[in-house]
Amino acid sequence: MTAVVGERSQAAAEGGAAAHPPGRGRWRRGRLIAVSALAVGALMAGHRLVPNGGGQFGSLLETFLPWLGVSVPLLLLCAAVRRSATAAVAVVLPAVVWFSLVGGTLWDKRSVGGDLTVVSHNVNDANPDPARTARQLASSGAQLIALEELSAHAAPVYERELAAAYPYHSGQGTIGLWSKYPLRDARPLAIMAWNRALRATVDTPKGPVAVYVAHLASVRVHPSTGFTTARRNDAAQKLAAFVRAERLPRVVVVGDFNGTTDDRALRPLTTQLRSAQEEAGEGFGLSWPAALPVARIDQILCKGVTPASAWTLPPTGSDHLPVAAALRL
Repeated sequence: MTAVVGERSQAAAEGGAAAHPPGRGRWRRGRLIAVSALAVGALMAGHRLVPNGGGQFGSLLETFLPWLGVSVPLLLLCAAVRRSATAAVAVVLPAVVWFSLVGGTLWDKRSVGGDLTVVSHNVNDANPDPARTARQLASSGAQLIALEELSAHAAPVYERELAAAYPYHSGQGTIGLWSKYPLRDARPLAIMAWNRALRATVDTPKGPVAVYVAHLASVRVHPSTGFTTARRNDAAQKLAAFVRAERLPRVVVVGDFNGTTDDRALRPLTTQLRSAQEEAGEGFGLSWPAALPVARIDQILCKGVTPASAWTLPPTGSDHLPVAAALRL
């Protein structure tokens, strides 16, 4: 009797194994990972639908949108550890969405040439060595150097160090523009309560170019209030109005925008212009913080000219990296 029962038990076990082959378990496992992958993919695809509301969470998401791609290898690793075919297939969605959104920025789109090279740099008002920073920027050979966050004690240092190579200069508050070509019609722009923007005409050998330099208001991220951007957004709208009213056909807008070109709150400005980094750079061109950049908040935008190449310069004494672009006029 015992032998018969044992034989029946063995037969039942063999039948169960046949009914549920080992491979089927790979499709049953990892459902939570799969759901997470689908959620990340949906979040990236529908990032424009995330409401800004009081906390500006939509803008916060768009500021760091490229970093959602980090979730793809992490989810894939989890799927491998779990040996889940379902999760592995689900990870394809966020991978495809991420690549469709930002994959084009990974290619090297730089080309040789250009009639006007522009450098923009938030030099940091606490920069410990402004003279050295000025010399580094001058060594780039750019025809235009735009500086933001000039302090009262450091501004004369930059003027002194850049005077020989850049005889034309306009300083407006904490903003400065140095040029190898003549400047005219330089004036401050009222985009904030204090002066953090200017507009000037640069008379290049190929004709006039309107140049705008701006440092938009800082933003804050706080657990209770979210992404605080109201002053920055207001300044961006006012700057956009100035650019919209510009009569010269060739326009270059540079500076520290405290936001990326993906941020919907900056669209009144960015939809009028083309990003030199996106059109003629390599990679994301991250500029802040200098020690380990996670976002490109320093921009070179233009219209009526063609970006030939864009890049970041080596670190200075600032917490931002300088950004540069060569433009065809």
